[in-house]
Amino acid sequence: MTAKISYDEVEVGTELPGQSFPVTRETLVRYAGASGDFNPIHWNEKFAKEVGLPDVIAHGMFTMASAIRVVTDWVGDPAAVAEYGVRFTKPVVVPNDDKGALIEVSAKIGAKLDDEARTVRVDLTAVSNDQKVLGRSRAVVRLA
Repeated sequence: MTAKISYDEVEVGTELPGQSFPVTRETLVRYAGASGDFNPIHWNEKFAKEVGLPDVIAHGMFTMASAIRVVTDWVGDPAAVAEYGVRFTKPVVVPNDDKGALIEVSAKIGAKLDDEARTVRVDLTAVSNDQKVLGRSRAVVRLA
């Protein structure tokens, strides 16, 4: 695969299509099995509250992976992401109900970095329950 978005066609400030990602307790159990991260703060409400959390929380890496999907879906090639980093600012609290939580992600081109390498910096914003859950969420992406 190669990136489907042309470097020449984007400008600083270009907004990527935002996405919302639902997270339920079932999602967390499935992610724990796939990742091998069975920390009880991600599935045991009693334990999570005993250690000072408001409830079970989503895995940080799950939250991070969900957010970058906005970029990979937009560019059309996951391999186009050359760098990606975040700071975890707030946990995604996942209640034990029929709704769970929602991670809402928006992104925009923050900078055109290198004309020759055709790279841009994409700045992402991830929010859950009206709180920013990722800070300094940035990806460097190689475009066509």
